[in-house]
Amino acid sequence: MRSRYAAFVRRDGAYLLRTWHPRTRPARLDLDPAMRWTGLEILATEEGSAFHSTGTVTFRASYRGGSLYERSRFERVDGAWVYVDGDFPG
Repeated sequence: MRSRYAAFVRRDGAYLLRTWHPRTRPARLDLDPAMRWTGLEILATEEGSAFHSTGTVTFRASYRGGSLYERSRFERVDGAWVYVDGDFPG
């Protein structure tokens, strides 16, 4: 999760696509060059250890002018954690 946040900060679309599950990965990713991310706060995690094949991370990512709150789902693919999808818990 932290590496994907850093990739958003650096606008590293290639890394984001590489770490996205093949089942849900978009064909392309358009990152807003004006977006200025300012911080990441991990609020909760579930599973996701070396003994699990899935995990979730609930986080708040702040940007200039607001924040994004999401619960992201991850799965292991060929031994690596990849982002599957996320929702915005109420």
